[in-house]
This record gives sequence, structure tokens and C-alpha cells, in this order.
Amino acid sequence: MDPVCHIFLLLLAFHKINPSVSSCITGCSCSQDSFGRSLLCMSALLRQIPANIPQDIRKIRIENSHLTELPRGSFENVSALEYLWLNFNNITVMHIKSLEYLPALKELRLQGNKLSSVPWTAFQDTPTLKILDLKHNRLDVLPEHALRYLPNLTYLDLSSNQLTIISRDVFYNWPVYQRSQRTEGPLEAISNAVLALHDNPWICDCRLRGFVQFIKSVGPPIILMNSYLTCSGPKFRTGKFFHEVELNSCTKPLTSALDTNLTVPAGLNITLTCFVQASPSPAVWWTYALKLLRAFNVSTEPISEDTVRSELLIPAARPADAGNYTCTAANFLGNTSVAISLRVVAPWASTTARGWPGETWYTLLVGRYDAAQKDTIYIGPGVNTYSVTDLLPATKYEVCVAVRNQAPRKGQCVVFVTGSDVSQMEQREKLIHIVVIVCAMVLAVPAGMYLRAALRHCRGATRTDTPRKPALTKKQPRTNSDACARRPEVSPPSPTQVCVCNCLCVSAALSVPGASSSCVPAPGSGRELGAAVVTAQQQQMVGRIGST
Repeated sequence: MDPVCHIFLLLLAFHKINPSVSSCITGCSCSQDSFGRSLLCMSALLRQIPANIPQDIRKIRIENSHLTELPRGSFENVSALEYLWLNFNNITVMHIKSLEYLPALKELRLQGNKLSSVPWTAFQDTPTLKILDLKHNRLDVLPEHALRYLPNLTYLDLSSNQLTIISRDVFYNWPVYQRSQRTEGPLEAISNAVLALHDNPWICDCRLRGFVQFIKSVGPPIILMNSYLTCSGPKFRTGKFFHEVELNSCTKPLTSALDTNLTVPAGLNITLTCFVQASPSPAVWWTYALKLLRAFNVSTEPISEDTVRSELLIPAARPADAGNYTCTAANFLGNTSVAISLRVVAPWASTTARGWPGETWYTLLVGRYDAAQKDTIYIGPGVNTYSVTDLLPATKYEVCVAVRNQAPRKGQCVVFVTGSDVSQMEQREKLIHIVVIVCAMVLAVPAGMYLRAALRHCRGATRTDTPRKPALTKKQPRTNSDACARRPEVSPPSPTQVCVCNCLCVSAALSVPGASSSCVPAPGSGRELGAAVVTAQQQQMVGRIGST
């Protein structure tokens, strides 16, 4: 008989005896090798674990596909599976029961995926697992019980992940390590276990102290693939090897300040400083009364291994800046704070000598036009701009500005409608800029005192007789500063009168091209606040303050 025909008949007989050999997954290939019968799938079109895998498969290799998860019972039809290679896919989620029905699994390789966490209790279903390869993933946490369900592991690769801090108890709870610490019985009976932990961004502070001690003392049967683990932080330890660093125990923050009571003259730049001793490095922040209105610059930097310095700069301090400034520091052990009391003293030659106006606070009321109550915001001296965010589209709003503790009067409010020609998400990002421009402040004039300095700053003093309404002409100024500056000088007021030069102007416009605003003095007495007209060349954003 022809030898070729003889071989063909033998193969045909073999296929009849083993019909499963001829069956395989579409797009994949099946073969017989030293592992047994293997399934190889290298298709980029594969998006999930095939459901009809032959039951006699001993090895599955699925790589470079679009697998994104391992659902529950993914391999329930192949309970004889011993080798599972799922490298270089896009797996991000692994179900806690994804390895169910795999009691014979010896090797699991998940290299080059996108796992940020692993359900470590899933390995209760794989008691014979010896090799676990998780390198080149995104693991950033290793819980203390992670290795408890891997008693027979001989190779664990966690290299090239995002691990920064882990506890030594992770390895103290590992049955492999626990067996190596037993004094009874020969050590030769314990198999070696290779451990790969390199190329992770380790943060070498007090939280890593126990793990560093473990790495320094580890020995057979646990063998490090690369014993030169390096620190990626803090900055002063970056690049150092574990065996070069000595880490201290963690401590709760302790804050202090050189001086907790400060008295300074107005107009100077003031720096408040606090020191914090803590390990690990704490988060530091400052709190003070005017934080929402005046955000001061804060800088925090380490000055030693366990001490940081935080500084808050107050430019051109003014009396309104006086108060308590609290420096707070916190880490995972707790928090603590120190308060610095600041007193700002005005110069002697100030309000009484020159007749300059005192500092005045204002109240900003913001809300829907038909709202019974509106949000109240207090505007301190020197604050010229306040931004209102998170306004709803196509909604009518009202904004009023008045002297603090006084109700707004006619002419001190603006009504506007937010636009509706953009999407809701874009509209929420629009800012309504409420600009408060104070041309001068309210000045109480003592009886019988007439100072030229007061007239220079307040040319709009009220007359003792009935005020005369100035006629608006084409040449009349249309800005606040001009309106105040061009009011005629008048006789000194009587002791019972108040000199007012207050062109308080509110302009509101959506941040769109073409929006503008102008302010003109309102007709009436010198006590009245100025009026503002808000215009916008796009959308219905017209508001009017007072009468023009």
C-alpha cells in the first residue's frame, strides 16, 4: 500500500476516535503541544471570551484582542484548563467569580492589560495556581489579604504597575512566607518563590517603612527578581535604592508660628508664616474671614525631611484685613492648626488730617428676579470685581448693590436675562461680571470745618438749599469719574449734612463679544447713587439701573 494512503487512513481513524480534535473556535486555531490541546486566538475582532470552547482544551492563549472584561463563569465549560494566557488585551475589569470552575489552573498571565485592581479573593477558586503574571498593568493598591489565597505560588510578577505604598503585612500574610518562617522541618521541602516588584513609583516616606524593612531582610525561599528597588518620591529621595534609606515612624502634624500676635502699619506687604512637623508630608491650608473676597497667595515648601513651611502674603495690608489667620495641616493620622492674630493700624495722618473717606463695605444681592430672598454677598474695601457663576440659561435675574446694612433703593439694581442660544453646559460656564466702581466714599464732615482736600475728593456735596437737577447735554460726561470730577464746587455743608460723591455703578453683561456697559449720574440730589445702563449687542441681556 502507498505510504501516503497509509498515513491518511491512520489520521482518518484517529479523527473518528477523537472527534473533538477537529472542532475549534472560528477565527482561532487549535493544536496539540507539550501542554496538551491548546487554543490560540490572535484576532483583533475578538471582544469577549468565546462561549463554545472545546472541553478538552488545556491551554488558552488570547492576545492582542479587544477583550475588556472577564465576566463571571467565563471558563465554566473548560474545567480541565491549566494554562490561561490573556496578555496584551484591554482588560479593565475582572469579576470576583471570573475564575470559577478552574480548580486545575496552574498558570495565569495577564501582562499588558489595564487592570487598576484585582479581586484577590477570586483566587480561592484556583488553589493550585503557581504562576501569576500581572506586570504592565495599572495596579495602585495591594490590600493586606491579597496573597492569602495563593498558598502554592512560585512566581508573582507585580512589576511596572502604579504601586506607591504597600504594607509589609501583605507578605506577612502570604502562606509561602509563613511557611519559610517556621523553624520545624527541613527548609529544602519548601519551594522557592520568585517575586518581581521593580519599576513601580514607590513613595519612600514613613508609610513604606515596614515594606522597606521587609525587602532588606527577605531571603530564600523568597527571591527578588530585582532587589534594587528605587524611590520615586519624595523629591529628596528620588532615585535612591531601598537599602540606602532609613525611614522614620509616621507622626501627626504639629503646627507652630514664630509670632501669633502681629501689629503692623497699613500699606505694608505682610507675610504670615507657620511651620509644620509631620510624617508623611501633610496638606496645608489657610483660612481667614475675607478668603472669598480677597484670595491671598500661599506658598508651601519642605525645609527638611519632616518639616514644611507655609507662607501667606498680604499685599498692601489695610484695616479690613485685620483678624485671625489659621494655618491647618493634616495627614492620615490627624490634623492640627495654629492661629495668627493680625492687627492693622492706619497711619496717623489719615482720615482726620486729610479728610480722606473711611473704608466702606457694600452688600451685593444676587438671585432670580421673582425670588423672595436673594443671595447676600458682602463686598469689602478695595474689591472692584465679583464673578457670579452657575447661572441658568434663559432666566431673568436681578442684582443689587447697596451700602452694607442698608436696603437697596431705586436705581441700585440691574435686571438681565441670560442668553439661550448655546447649550446648557456652555451656558453654565458663562460668567456674569458684577463690577463695582466706587468713585468716592461717604464722608462725615465735622461742624464748621472746610477743607480743600475734602472738596477735591468730593465735589458733589449737597447744597443747603433744594438740589437742582442738572440738565443732560451732549457735552455732559458719560463716565463715573468724569461725572464726579465735573460737579461744581459748592459752599461748605452745614454740620448736619453729609457730603456724598458716590457714583456707585453696577454693570452686568454676559461674557459674549459685543457686550458693553456705561454709567451716568442719576438726576437728583447728591445723596443719590449713580445710574448704570447695561447694553448687549447680542441676545436679550439688557438691564437698566435707575433712570437715565
